[in-house]
Amino acid sequence: MKTDVCATFGIEFPIFAFSHCRDVVAAVTNAGGLGVLGAVAYSPERLEEELAWIDREVGGRPYGVDVLVPSKIDPSAKDGGDPLAAIPPEVWTFLANLFEKYGVPLPDLTSPEMARQARGGARSVTGGGATRLIDISLNHPIRLIASALGTPPPIMVEKAKAAGVPVAALVGTVEHARRQVAAGVDLIVAQGGEAGGHTGEISTMVLVPEVVDAVAPIPVLAAGGIATGRQIAASVALGASGVWCGSVWLTTEEAETPPTVKAKMLQATARDTIRSRSRTGKPARQLQSAWTAEWEGPDSPGALPMPLQMIVAEGAMRHLVKHAETGNEGARELVNYFVGQCVGLMNTVKPAKQVVYDMVEEFADSVDRLARLTEAE
Repeated sequence: MKTDVCATFGIEFPIFAFSHCRDVVAAVTNAGGLGVLGAVAYSPERLEEELAWIDREVGGRPYGVDVLVPSKIDPSAKDGGDPLAAIPPEVWTFLANLFEKYGVPLPDLTSPEMARQARGGARSVTGGGATRLIDISLNHPIRLIASALGTPPPIMVEKAKAAGVPVAALVGTVEHARRQVAAGVDLIVAQGGEAGGHTGEISTMVLVPEVVDAVAPIPVLAAGGIATGRQIAASVALGASGVWCGSVWLTTEEAETPPTVKAKMLQATARDTIRSRSRTGKPARQLQSAWTAEWEGPDSPGALPMPLQMIVAEGAMRHLVKHAETGNEGARELVNYFVGQCVGLMNTVKPAKQVVYDMVEEFADSVDRLARLTEAE
């Protein structure tokens, strides 16, 4: 496959794999694509460990890092603030009632451990915290750094350019794409509303050609609901230079997706996802579950701004996953995770390498089929 991003990054296949799991990142890179590690969940110390491990596993092959630097966060979460103190009492009451309703043992949501995790999570999405993650990433031989939410701050672009590392950014509208190009981004990821995680409302089929036309000659990756080689062929036909995939890796053998959640994904259809603020405070596509339903229900206090909702949700979800894995039915009803509408295509567990190879084979078959349509009789 000879697209411009293959030449730029020295990869065999224009498949960029976003994952929070280092094993998936390494597996896709070693299979000929480009793995991208989502860094938002990591402390600086943990990110250093993960990247050092990836360096050893990929042996110089290209990989990237994705950092979340939102343009707007709750003031209490800014550097030096106390985000835990900013969470209203009615939210803790709502959570306590929720656990009781579903028969899940109530955790101490205001424990010192919860406070430590909350402050660490808040720091990772502040300017200072994100800059620390960027610095650590650029001290490793990464080939790409991506801004997952919003326009990358000037310091991110400046540091990456100085290190000779291209900058990518995810967009959900043409206007976003133009702002990213003006900010100095080298690669645009046009992510349609089918995608898992933070996403807009415009579909991939509509968004990709709009963005391609608007930012040319900047290369564009198509994202949002892409899990097959046929979809890669369609993306290239729309003008994209490759694809950015996230959800499809969640049911691979390497994925760290909790078994209960993975089982839900394997059984889900494309209709079993929802854009909800219940995990991060911003609209993010995820599996529908009792969790999303309750946060939209009449007793809900409403989702908090980022990162306060993320602090509440991730602490609660860790507790729910633990009990779901021991057989608690209420916890199983509540647990979920970010995933796109392509979850309906994710029906088997495979090694990540095999997913790459299956995509490439199906892409080739699709291109051959299209070529036959134009052959002279």
